[in-house]
Amino acid sequence: MERQTFKLAAGLTQAMADRWHSHVTAAWAEYGIDSPARQAAWLAQIGHESGGFIYTRELWGPTPAQLRYEGRADLGNTQPGDGKRFMGRGLIQITGRANYRSCGAALGVDLEANPTLLQGDALAARSAGWYWRSWGLNALADAGDFAALTRRINGGLNGLDDRKERWNRARRALGLQ
Repeated sequence: MERQTFKLAAGLTQAMADRWHSHVTAAWAEYGIDSPARQAAWLAQIGHESGGFIYTRELWGPTPAQLRYEGRADLGNTQPGDGKRFMGRGLIQITGRANYRSCGAALGVDLEANPTLLQGDALAARSAGWYWRSWGLNALADAGDFAALTRRINGGLNGLDDRKERWNRARRALGLQ
């Protein structure tokens, strides 16, 4: 995808498109996000999760929801402080010790020992690609099942209106509408 198309599809400024284009397209190539339908869905979901490619680290309050990360065995958070240490990072907000371990193994980086590495642009994009492939999201994008995509990423339908607006913008820019 050309940089200008990426800028339009993601709704980014030129500076943000310049910053992210090479990292995102490399992650797409690595993880098979290789059709306009997949790319439009990815841009919409990642755009929402990262606040428009601005945040590669969860904004930490801590909120009541964030406090509940502590001690969550389903996230692999078994040590005191794991909730905050393994907060959402990367463009898709990888969360929890177990996810950091799995993602790090796939990316060839020790994210358990160095969780902040996911805040760097290249690993932020690659981690989103890894998550996308690991959770079978290409199939949902191919089917156009945007609600199921959202549930698989978010656990619910939080931010669905924003995600759909981003999806429609990306689909228009990619000639799908």
